[in-house]
Amino acid sequence: MTSLTNNSIIIYSTTWCPDCKRAKRFLGEQRIPYINVDIEQDPTAMAYVEKVNNGMRSIPTIVFPDGDILVEPSNAALAAKLGLHTQAKRNFYDAVVIGGGPAGLTAALYMAREGIETLVIEKGGMGGQIGATNTLENFPGFDEGIAGAEFADRLTRQARRFDAEILQAQDVAKLTYHVPYWCVTTASRQEYTTKAVLLATGAHYRRLNVPGEEELLGLHVHFCATCDGAFYKGKKVLVVGGGNSGFEEGLFLTKFASQVDIVEFLPQVKASHILQQKVAGKPNMTVTTNHNVKTLKGTKRLEAVVVEDRATGKIQEWQYDGVFVFIGLTPNSQLAQGLAETNEWGFVITDKTLMTAMPGLFAAGDVREGSTKQAAAAAGEGVTAALMIREYLKEIG
Repeated sequence: MTSLTNNSIIIYSTTWCPDCKRAKRFLGEQRIPYINVDIEQDPTAMAYVEKVNNGMRSIPTIVFPDGDILVEPSNAALAAKLGLHTQAKRNFYDAVVIGGGPAGLTAALYMAREGIETLVIEKGGMGGQIGATNTLENFPGFDEGIAGAEFADRLTRQARRFDAEILQAQDVAKLTYHVPYWCVTTASRQEYTTKAVLLATGAHYRRLNVPGEEELLGLHVHFCATCDGAFYKGKKVLVVGGGNSGFEEGLFLTKFASQVDIVEFLPQVKASHILQQKVAGKPNMTVTTNHNVKTLKGTKRLEAVVVEDRATGKIQEWQYDGVFVFIGLTPNSQLAQGLAETNEWGFVITDKTLMTAMPGLFAAGDVREGSTKQAAAAAGEGVTAALMIREYLKEIG
């Protein structure tokens, strides 16, 4: 049986169990590392699960480093065990920030520092996408780079230091406007009233939308190398996407996988020259362009990646243990629908003060039209949004 090592959380599960997938997805969203043990492949683990569950094969059975065991826990139970702050102290705030990435946290610390009562609501891991980045090398002030997770932790602590209140593992379901107040309603039906809302909800990775992808999500199809790369020690993985993200995550995966190949739909990759040089210098990495992933074969495991050579039309089957997808971003702008104007791709349109056409509704970072999708720029937009919200609050009194 797998033993607790390095303060690890162990999830005893199976490939077909929907509650297991949900629990693993929750931990992944919060960027909490864990060890997964498939009890159908490990008789000793099966016996252990039966022992702690009085003869029943109840899954997921989750063992924590302190010895506590949760069986088939809800997301709320997991959040409580992990010490996540999920209930706000009050019902009214001067400003509510939706999203805990660089834009949202920077705005929060600036506003809280000036005495503006600020609530941040984040459904996933603090820091947003940057928290899942291996190394942040181009953020001003970190001349030797900084791990994305460490940067996210520092930014979160800094916001809390100035008394910004932060809710985690909470999803905002609805925004409603009652002049001059906004009502922010969470999926758990908590309601918070505020004078100003900042949408800093970022963007998410696009899916391939090919047959087989949905069935293999979380099993052998992934969107976060930092979260899931360790599952592929000594194995062969395929990275889909030839931009900076694909190359960066591919390089990170070489810490675990014996072979990491990159496939790009277009005839040329879009990654920066320095990243292309780094990949070219890796003997266990290859790059294939002008190929389209058509199908992912398999249900409980990845059996083959079906690709088409776009130049010749030839169909091939590639053999990999896992696939990591990095093919661009879609804005998380659902909350703005019907309230603020969005462009054809769904990005929120604002004026120069970062306010939308709706009074008191602001947007900053990757979700906003015209943003550069860079961490430093997102932090800058957070500063701008904080200052503009401050002026807005003065105007409405």
